[in-house]
Amino acid sequence: MPTHLTHWGAFEAESDGKSLTSVRPWSGDPDPRDILANTASAQHHPTRVLRPSIRRGWLENGPGPSTARGEEPFVEVSWERALDLVSKELDRVYTEHGSSSVYGGSYGWASAGRFHHAQSQIHRFLNTLGGYVAGISDYSYGASGILLPHIIAGADEIMAKASSWKVVSETTDLFVCFGGLSEKNSGIGPGGIGRHQARGAIEKAVSRGCRFIDITPIADDTYAEARAEWIAPRPGSDAALMLALAFVLDAEDLADRAFLSKYCVGTEMFLPYLRGDVDGIPKDPKWAEEITTVPATRIERLAREMASSRTMINLSWSMQRQQHGEQPIWLGVTLAAMLGQIGLPGGGFQHGYGSSADIGLPLRVSSAPSLPQGRNTEALGIPVARISDMLLNPGTEIDFNGRRITLPKIELVYWAGGNPFHHHQDLARLRSAFTKPSTVIVHEQFWTSTARHADIVLPATMSFERDDYGAGRNDPTFFPMHALTVPAGEARDDYAIFAAIAEKLGCGEQFTEGRTTLQWLRYLYDRWQTRLKEKDVDVPDFDTFWASEKMEIPVIDQAQVLFSDFRHDPEQHPLRTASGKIEIYSSVIAGFGYPDCPGHPVWIEPDEWLGNAGRYPLQLIANQPKTRLHSQLDIGTTSQKSKVQGREPLRMHPEDAEARKLVEGDVVRLFNDRGACLAGLVITPAVRQGVVQLSAGAWYDPAPDDPSFCRHGNVNVLTADRPSSSLSQATTAQHALVEVEKWKGSIPEVMVTRPPRFHPEDQQSNAETKNP
Repeated sequence: MPTHLTHWGAFEAESDGKSLTSVRPWSGDPDPRDILANTASAQHHPTRVLRPSIRRGWLENGPGPSTARGEEPFVEVSWERALDLVSKELDRVYTEHGSSSVYGGSYGWASAGRFHHAQSQIHRFLNTLGGYVAGISDYSYGASGILLPHIIAGADEIMAKASSWKVVSETTDLFVCFGGLSEKNSGIGPGGIGRHQARGAIEKAVSRGCRFIDITPIADDTYAEARAEWIAPRPGSDAALMLALAFVLDAEDLADRAFLSKYCVGTEMFLPYLRGDVDGIPKDPKWAEEITTVPATRIERLAREMASSRTMINLSWSMQRQQHGEQPIWLGVTLAAMLGQIGLPGGGFQHGYGSSADIGLPLRVSSAPSLPQGRNTEALGIPVARISDMLLNPGTEIDFNGRRITLPKIELVYWAGGNPFHHHQDLARLRSAFTKPSTVIVHEQFWTSTARHADIVLPATMSFERDDYGAGRNDPTFFPMHALTVPAGEARDDYAIFAAIAEKLGCGEQFTEGRTTLQWLRYLYDRWQTRLKEKDVDVPDFDTFWASEKMEIPVIDQAQVLFSDFRHDPEQHPLRTASGKIEIYSSVIAGFGYPDCPGHPVWIEPDEWLGNAGRYPLQLIANQPKTRLHSQLDIGTTSQKSKVQGREPLRMHPEDAEARKLVEGDVVRLFNDRGACLAGLVITPAVRQGVVQLSAGAWYDPAPDDPSFCRHGNVNVLTADRPSSSLSQATTAQHALVEVEKWKGSIPEVMVTRPPRFHPEDQQSNAETKNP
């Protein structure tokens, strides 16, 4: 059976040429995931975009800001008509407004595949036209991605060079997880994952005697095989807990002073704050108990356990998706430095075990071949989490990583690969922002909320409807990905769409370089093979690879240890920080003068948390779902089976449910001042009392008269469009305060799982005639 790669694993498939008829996990994966079932069931779902579609008002009246996006019906048109409209509009915008008026939206979690990577395709296309306003950083680890290069190393470097699961399973004695060690998140890898390895490594570590401690408000967001002790602080208080742990290490002389002196800078700036010399408040366990509710005696004992063991501190990506999210990450690094185990097998820290399937895989000799994106000559870029600010407030200045950025006036948004109506926070505000551009163009496979808020929607293929090859980020298993079926409806791949538009704009040869998809695959592979030969690494030729099930890209060292070279010789292998060392105090960050992110890690009380809850007494955790990747294939079988009365499931502690007279299976309303949504209630002691958990990714289904009310359960109608700090401007969509009540009255239908309204065909020709 042919093998195909997805973000959540590889599968073996059978098809009749039009549809996948059988999908089963790849036989080489020791721990496959159920999300694979979403794939085949989604291919011909009624929400599939089958033909080019234009919003009626845009087709009849031409480009311009419009409050009708998301409301008006669409008109299906021919490909030739759609391509003409797109090319003429791009020509108008670039000619009249320039590249600083075009926002090239995309995200790395589009369909797996190295050539048909939507982000690479749209960036290459827009660079061919003259550039675009880019999104900087990301939603996954936006705060960490900006902070970590200042204090130790880039987030991507830390993840790629993580101590391997082999090393952890053989040498770690105490594994302390801040924010969980998620089975669901480690089932997924950017670009794909061949073999899921975390579970086996955890089982081996436990059998050897390694203890796992899970510090999170959700008890089951950790592999059951870890047999973890659960510590449940108030959400958002992890920085206070970490400061108290550091206080004990300092006060009881358990800190490794020699390591701090040789490998770190800034300890002398941090310790006076920790001890209370600066503000009169010692950050001791009793202080932390008041903030976190974790008993001071348990904090003291945990610090001693960490100091007496080979300890791995793991920081989930979720830790920094909150207001002041930089602080727990900085403190996690600081704790590891105080323990003095950074660079030792099984010790130190990691940012992301359990956050992505590739973290803990040893580094490959090379990444897999990919499509060159070209060079973006447009200097403007914005942090991705500031999209609404950009569209609503052009000309406004914001701080970002030591710079002042002026938000541009965007005339045209072009989106391929990604769903901002999933990723972004405060969706009513985002919907208002999407009324501002003159034109929104989207390539999509399904009628997601983003597609429904576009002017022009071009139907894109799913990954198994086109030829490609794929290997995930740092995953050594490299798969040929043959087209398994014909495209649904009139769908085309992004490359074909962009090539046709580029041809109409007179730059087709520049974009395609005269190559078909298969010619590109061969060309990129051959160049990659040549580069590997120069490293004395032999891989099969393209034809052999293309006819195979898969190949393995060699790895450098199975026993990889993060920062081992730096520890061995910090002079020969300095870090890329300003000092070349670990920066517990950063003079660079201090020099930015940001009150919400000073020069060393601190505790800053969030605006919304259980420590100051009023009318909204429940802490909402908006985490990643178990049954899909973000919002991808929410209409698939596995995702739909998880719904409760057709809504996203909300999990609540039994005592919180009893206090509100709620029972399992109720349709409930979550609400705060920003919005409300419906959900289906699941009662479980696995969430901390006072906490409710609603996963992100339910397709946004706003009520017709109220964009702040989602009938389906999209959590981001509730989250604040508030940056983590002036340093990163990253998302804070993990936390919000809410109240929950039973829904009264008739339950509204979920409409987003149906196609949008289409204008009758007999009026389509009239509309096209008005706008030739």
